[in-house]
Amino acid sequence: MGQHVLPGNPPVEITLRKTAQARRISLRISRLDGRVTLTCPLRTPDREALAFAQEKADWLRHHLTVQPAASSIGIGSELPFEGRLLRIAAGSGRLVRPEGDLLLVPGAADRVAARLSGFLKQAARDRLAAASDHYAARLGRGYARLSLRDTRSRWGSCTADGGLMYSWRLVMAPPEVLAYVAAHEVAHLAEMNHSDAFWSVVTRLYGDYRAPRRWLREKGGDLHRYRFGD
Repeated sequence: MGQHVLPGNPPVEITLRKTAQARRISLRISRLDGRVTLTCPLRTPDREALAFAQEKADWLRHHLTVQPAASSIGIGSELPFEGRLLRIAAGSGRLVRPEGDLLLVPGAADRVAARLSGFLKQAARDRLAAASDHYAARLGRGYARLSLRDTRSRWGSCTADGGLMYSWRLVMAPPEVLAYVAAHEVAHLAEMNHSDAFWSVVTRLYGDYRAPRRWLREKGGDLHRYRFGD
């Protein structure tokens, strides 16, 4: 790892990362915090990697400009839930609840983000457990456990011993997207790869997965811009 600055207007801070797994030089802009990572094979000279970044300078600055701004959570702001953008409003009682185009949150204003984070994680667990149970039953295979994380690089995973992991932010996406990810990970219980046989299992469990897969590729990164302070 090394920090470098690409000169120009404005200057761009770049993290240079060398790894044995890299086969070529590549640039990545994090949709979570806008950080730029320049990845290259171990033996690539720094000057060669930085020259590659310099060639992409206009592209970098353009994409950094259009990066979605981070959204803080509070009364009056908006938050996606199951694919619908709801406005956060003060509520009564003890529980967070959706009502029409509102997401009603009881309690003190300084606890809104924390209460919504808890609500989303519980809703995600309920929905992902139900979807995983459904697809595992169709596949005829059980899974060992289900866990939730706030992962940047993947929406789900399946371990060799049958452990399923999902990003809890999937509950903010349309329900069909959450269902597709569950079907995708459950399919790995039968095929621990991304071969044609694996995609055949996904199709058998879920159906035509092209639309939700495209949604994740094009819009999924936006779910990471909502900050809950936890």
